[in-house]
Order: sequence, then C-alpha cells, then structure tokens
Amino acid sequence: MNTNTNLVLACIDGSSLTEAVCDYAAWIAQRVDAPLKLLHIIDHHHEAAAHVDLSGNIGLDSQQHLLEELTAAEQQLSKLKLQQGKQLLQAAKERVIENGIAEPITNQRHGSLVESLIELEDSLRLLVIGLRGKVHENQADKLGAKLESIIRSLHKPILVVNGAFKAPQRIMIAYDGSKAADKAVDMVATSPLYKGLSCHLVCVSKEGSERIELLQSAANKLTGAGGIEVITKLLSGKPEHLLCEYQDQQAIDLTVMGAFSHNRIHDLLLGSFTAKMLLNTHKPLLLLR
Repeated sequence: MNTNTNLVLACIDGSSLTEAVCDYAAWIAQRVDAPLKLLHIIDHHHEAAAHVDLSGNIGLDSQQHLLEELTAAEQQLSKLKLQQGKQLLQAAKERVIENGIAEPITNQRHGSLVESLIELEDSLRLLVIGLRGKVHENQADKLGAKLESIIRSLHKPILVVNGAFKAPQRIMIAYDGSKAADKAVDMVATSPLYKGLSCHLVCVSKEGSERIELLQSAANKLTGAGGIEVITKLLSGKPEHLLCEYQDQQAIDLTVMGAFSHNRIHDLLLGSFTAKMLLNTHKPLLLLR
C-alpha cells in the first residue's frame, strides 16, 4: 500500500473534537484500506499583531530592548507550541493504533491550515476535520473560522465531525438530482466504506413526480451495486429542517451531501444551505464538491 497517496487525512488541534476526528479517520482508513495521516498545523499568523511600531512613543534604546524581549518571548512560545504539537500527535498516534491502524503517519507543519491542505490535496482520498477548532469550540452558534475556506478550496471529500464517534450503521444521502448529489450516489455505490450499511436516500422537493423518478433512478443504482440496504423518502418543506428532523427520527449516523453552491453571492444573500446543515445537524456530514 502506497503511504504517500490516497491518504485519509485527520486534522487535529487539541480541541474537544480531536479524539472523535481520530476515531472517524481510523474507521474510514480501515474500511477503505487506505493509509492514515495525522496533521497538526502551527499557525503563527495571529502573532504578527504583537509587532507594534513603538517609534515616537518611547526612546530608541528602550524600544530596542523591548523588541529584543518580544523576540525572545516569541521564540520561547514557538518552542512551546512545537512541543505541545508533538505531544498531541503522539497521543493521536497511540489512539489510532489502538483503533487498529498499524502504521499511522504523523506530520507537523508551520503556516496556514488552508494553504497546507491545498498543498496536500493531490495525495488525499478524504479529509476528516472537526466542526470547530480549539479557538471556537465553545461557540455552538458558529462554524470553525477556517472551515468554510477549507470546504470551498478543496475538491476532495471532507468529513466534518461534530460529536463523539459512533460507528455508522445508517447513512443518509441528501438527494436533489444535482451533479453533486449524483456524485454522492456514485461514491456510495462504489466505495467499500458503505458496504453492509443502510442508506436512506432522501429528497426534499415540491416537484413531486419528477423528483420521484430521479429518486428511484438513484435508488436503483445503489441497489444494483449490492451490499447496501436502500430506503427512499420524498419530503416537502425547508430542506435543512426536514433533513435534520429525519436524521434524528431515523437515527442516521452520517449524512452525505454536496457542499456550497458555486455562486458565492447567492450564498451571502440567502444563506448557505451547507452552513445551515453544519450548524443544525447533530451527526457528521460528508461533503462533496
């Protein structure tokens, strides 16, 4: 097995979701027989604000002395972050080994999380990341600061984790007849990840007969793949509300859906369906672009 490509990549930062991210990543890597990589990013961007131009406020000698102290403090902070990151990766490595991953890969990088993921994209099969990072983990009404940028920037599947791990038994495809929805159906039909699971194919639409035909066609594709129990459901109303309700009522463990429209202005004016689902659902979302 080539450990440099087709990776399941887990992004960890020490937040309360870190263990769940590791557990879901290990579960996926085992089912699809792919190498697992654990990634921790040290982002120094926010520290730039500490560099303030003090000329004119204090004497030159005092300014030089203060800058030297700031530099020393920054270097010490950088060392502490590096050490903390190594400990975090080691703990994550031990956890996924306990979950059955024989040789997990660990990687610590400096810089931007989004830029790092773009650089790694060609080697990825799937990304696993928490709904919120450590900085925003107590803000239940908000998404992680970089999550939308990551989803918009990558073109590989992204599993967004929002709670403790539970091995999925029932999945739901949010189906609307779009290319992204058909891509989700194709992926579920062909990937070993979903074999032996129940798949609820759910469409929310006011276009009754036309959507029934599309839904049945997608269901036939899933059934024809074998190894997947398929249940179809057509609903009418607000998609983000009905899908989340259905998810709770049917004890859905994981939802697969397309992510963000290409029309950014439309999203800003009307609000993104993807963002609403991310905020309202209680189960992980596997997003496709």
